[in-house]
Amino acid sequence: MRRTPVYIICSPRPLVGKTLIARLLSEFLLLKNGTVAAFDINLKEPSLLEYLPAITETAQIDNTFGKMALMDRVIVNDGIAKVIDLGFHAFDEFFKMSEEIGFLKEAARRGIAPVILFVADADRVSVRGHLMLTQQIPATALITVDNEFVVRGELPAAMDRGRVMRIAALPVFLKTYVSRLTFSFTDYLRSENDSSTELHQWIRRNYFSFREIEMNLILLGS
Repeated sequence: MRRTPVYIICSPRPLVGKTLIARLLSEFLLLKNGTVAAFDINLKEPSLLEYLPAITETAQIDNTFGKMALMDRVIVNDGIAKVIDLGFHAFDEFFKMSEEIGFLKEAARRGIAPVILFVADADRVSVRGHLMLTQQIPATALITVDNEFVVRGELPAAMDRGRVMRIAALPVFLKTYVSRLTFSFTDYLRSENDSSTELHQWIRRNYFSFREIEMNLILLGS
């Protein structure tokens, strides 16, 4: 059975680069597949909807109707990859809901492949959040994102044992550059003739990491 991936980018902490990663992943999937469906569950953080309005819609999980509306969209095995940018305020509620409705079992039954991208920090809240996910999510579906701009140094030992995706820290001036609402990672790759630039290499490395995640999904599903 063909499996449709659902990527959930999450953290119990604000300002860890979660929306940046959701942008990168969404643009990668759009470039590779020609389509992607993204969902923005944020309050005050930078919003995926602001960056990619053509492919993103808002979602809410603070009431039953909102929860069911979101699940109805992401539990469909239609071949269109889904990306959920899960705000820190909704972290606990989302995974509580996931456990209560048996999301993982239903996803497996319908041919959906959830991938949880947990954006790490070194504080106690992040450590507790990561521990909760390890108890709920299969190790093959949980990836810790080591954003070196946020985690200065080594990851907490418990987070470094499973699957880890490392994102190199950009210099501040480049981080400011890519934070503009009009910036597109894919457009930059297409328009920048010098492939040796730091930003060009950074984008390509991250796209390659996403490609490896996709390949792993194919191997697990075969």
